[in-house]
Formats: sequence, C-alpha cells, structure tokens
Amino acid sequence: MTELSRAWDENAEAFIRWARAPGHDSYWQFHRDQFLPLLPPPPQRTLDLGCGEGRLTRHLAGLGYDVRGVDRSEAMIAAAREADSAITFDLADAAALPYADGSFDLVVAFLSLMDMDDMAGAIRESVRVLAPGGRLCLVVVHPINAAGTFEGDSFVIAGSYLASWIYRDAVSRNGLDMTFVGRHVPLETYVEELADAGFVIERLREPAVPEHAVQSERDRRWQRIPLFLHIRAARR
Repeated sequence: MTELSRAWDENAEAFIRWARAPGHDSYWQFHRDQFLPLLPPPPQRTLDLGCGEGRLTRHLAGLGYDVRGVDRSEAMIAAAREADSAITFDLADAAALPYADGSFDLVVAFLSLMDMDDMAGAIRESVRVLAPGGRLCLVVVHPINAAGTFEGDSFVIAGSYLASWIYRDAVSRNGLDMTFVGRHVPLETYVEELADAGFVIERLREPAVPEHAVQSERDRRWQRIPLFLHIRAARR
C-alpha cells in the first residue's frame, strides 16, 4: 500500500463526516453545480470513478443517469451502500476495473485522480471501459492551487511547479477536521496521460469561485486563482 492509499484509508471516516455535512464545503456551495454542465445529458451508462462515500453518485442517479460507483476504500464503499442500497457500488482499484470493455458511455472522476496511486492506469482503464465516442469528465485540484499558497494577497509557489510531490492539507472548519492528501503534478501531465491513453480533450475549464459563494473579501482571492480544473475528454 502506498502513501496515498494509506492516507485515504486513515482519513476515510473523517471524510465521510466532512462530505455529508450539507453546505460545509465547496461541493455543496458551488463546485458540483459548476461541474455538471460539462456532462453529456442523461441517460448515460455512467461510472463514478473513485466515488468515495457516494454523494455525487447519488446526485447523478437523481438526475437520471444510469450510474454505479467504484472505489478502493472499504469504508467509503460501505458508507455509500448504506446511504443508497438502490445504487450499485463496487470495491475495486481504478487501475484494475472489474468491467468489460465498452461497458459505459460516461466515466466521471470528481476530485479522485490526484488521490490515486496509479493515475495513469486509471485513465487507461477509463478508455477501456468506455464505448467508442464515450466521455471522461474529470475534476482535479488545479495544479496551480496544489503547488502554491496565498501569503497575504500574493500567491506564492515556493517550490517547483513542474515537479511532482505528495501534499497534505489539514483543514479544520465548523468543528470538523480533515486531512486531504494528494499528488501534485503539472497540467502537462494530465494532458499527456489523456492523450497517450487515447482521449481527445473537448473542454478545459478553470472556474473561479462564483459571486454567490463569496463569504468574505478573503474569498475573492479565489476569483483570481482557480481552485479546480475541469476537463471533458472523448475516447477516440
């Protein structure tokens, strides 16, 4: 087990509490709703890759997608199954999916690829399980966000943006604690892995925090620097 796998196993219960507190984080405040327009309309045979405790999977099912979730964390999958037994949730590694070639029309990877031990393998498996012309719609922490931090009103990258490393971001908010652990890679790495696997990028978005989510002048800093990166790619 690598550092990323171990970290998410250790933090699974904390993340479940964090993710299920309505309105608690960016997912509820704006991020999900910024991402959804990137998706082809339902119905689609959809795989939620790295589904975690299943909050997006449940929302997609409610929108009419024929969706199932997959995650390598036993705790996450158990929580997802408990929350909605009508949806199929599978325990498996994203780089070794238990599905036949061409099983899906859409793969969604919402804030999961940067947390995977074998991101390139997960992208290759996404190509394999997609039908011809199928789409991969993904979100990752924007590489700029992962590489730097605000010092006052200035954004500073102290190390090398072009390097790759594992980061740990400990956050406390409204009585909840969570340590997010992921791998920073530059934007080029995502683009090259998608191209090498056989994807063509159709859309690339760097959404700013929307005005309705700005709760303080401090939040406006994230209207200048993107928090997240959204990509829609089609299987060739």
